[in-house]
Amino acid sequence: MTPKYFSIIAILVLTSGNGVAQDARNVLMAAARTMGATNLKTIQFSGAGWFANVGQSYGLSDDWPRFEVTNYTRTIDYGSGSSREELVRRRGRYPERGGGFPFQGEQRIVELLSGGYAWNLQGDAPVAQMRPYLDGVSVADFRHLDILLTPHGFLGAALKSESVATTFTIAGSSNGGLTQGGRKATIVSFMALGKYRINGTINDQNLVEIVSTWIPNPVYGDMLFEQRYTQYKDFGGVMFPTVVHEHQGDPVLNPAHNSMEIRVTGVEVNLTVPSMTVPDEVRNAVPSMVRVESRELSDGVWWVTGGSHHSVVVEFNDFVTVIEAPLNEDRSLAVIGEVTRLFPSKPIRYLVNTHHHFDHSGGLRTYLSQGATIVTHQGNRDFYQEVVFHPGLRSLSPDRLAMFYPMFATSRRPAPIETINQKYVVSDGVRVMEIYPIQGLSHAQNMVITYLPKEKILVNADLYSPPPPGAPAMSNPDPRMITLAQNIERLGLEVDMHVPIHGSTESHDVFLELVNR
Repeated sequence: MTPKYFSIIAILVLTSGNGVAQDARNVLMAAARTMGATNLKTIQFSGAGWFANVGQSYGLSDDWPRFEVTNYTRTIDYGSGSSREELVRRRGRYPERGGGFPFQGEQRIVELLSGGYAWNLQGDAPVAQMRPYLDGVSVADFRHLDILLTPHGFLGAALKSESVATTFTIAGSSNGGLTQGGRKATIVSFMALGKYRINGTINDQNLVEIVSTWIPNPVYGDMLFEQRYTQYKDFGGVMFPTVVHEHQGDPVLNPAHNSMEIRVTGVEVNLTVPSMTVPDEVRNAVPSMVRVESRELSDGVWWVTGGSHHSVVVEFNDFVTVIEAPLNEDRSLAVIGEVTRLFPSKPIRYLVNTHHHFDHSGGLRTYLSQGATIVTHQGNRDFYQEVVFHPGLRSLSPDRLAMFYPMFATSRRPAPIETINQKYVVSDGVRVMEIYPIQGLSHAQNMVITYLPKEKILVNADLYSPPPPGAPAMSNPDPRMITLAQNIERLGLEVDMHVPIHGSTESHDVFLELVNR
């Protein structure tokens, strides 16, 4: 369904005689006049700053890993609800710690939204964005919310909304930093796209300081998505912040939450924005169905693929162990269904988690709801127990754990988590599985690999990801491969086959040949 966009020239649909609506109207109209929003149709702002990879922190006490943004431009047509965001990023002064896609030099990113369709440009080729953002919210919804979170986008949408909620005023000095300098502020709230509550904080100078909402996320549940605006300047009669700071994630739950900051140096208002035509390949794109394909690598060892992220299933005498629960509940349910087909009489007793990055931990809750014990690095225990496995705060996209609330999810009966310090062994007396922490890695602080000594199979995530058949072969080793090789030597592991969570299986000889280059 194509969302109904708004005109920044507000048409008020507020109930007559409703004091709350009238208060909201007065606050919003005062801000619109002060900020020059009443006749604003399009805007373009540019600058530089930094951008972060959300969900890919190095450690659980760290923020999201950052990149320098050397050029940033955002163009918004409020009338059509279209947006073009373009940036150039590089590693710059920020260390190579944490996850995300490695790249050399500079990388250009172009993200577009029009008519409810979201796509990116790779060179000049449009690429439809069908995979949900962080595997939780549709990219189109996310980018539409990103428009509504801009100062003038919030004012226009709030003035037109029929769902303006009760406003309340913050006294000022005791608001804990909710407004700059502890000033008096008023919060106005409304519903967008039928399910997202958007709150805007308007200070006593009639400037929008904060706009926030929540988006569904497999790891955090209802995850905070927020923009903070400071250091306003007048640009051709329109007040616009020169510092735009974004949060994704909640600092109450975890230090990782700062996702972007742009120092704005230029603003153009009411510029002519060419009509944005949705490419046919984007308009006709359909979401890919979750699918699984399984292949037996050795007796009782199965590789479950069918997407960008894989899992490994290992059969024991009277139970099954699954290595990795990536992406989200849909993916986990598909893998669990395949395990049930392969081993109908054996329960999944253990789920081995390689590391905490969102794309590798988004399906953990599903296995927990099925009664599996989670095996992970000891450094992940508290975060998983207190944040990821908390049964509440899932109103936007409730999963099985939230809906059925297992009795173990209490302070007296915590979720079943087994942790790895130096070595963890799963065995039935015949088959042995060994799990080891990785040392010296910059990708993630608390990461493990899994080794099957009898089969000489090593399972890793993100350290060695051979390309699939038909793709160009790797020509040089990634630094993570060298770290993996050092750990294999340190642990004295005899490896014949590498089984990755990404990519294709490969022999250890090919791995060593690459590393030795």
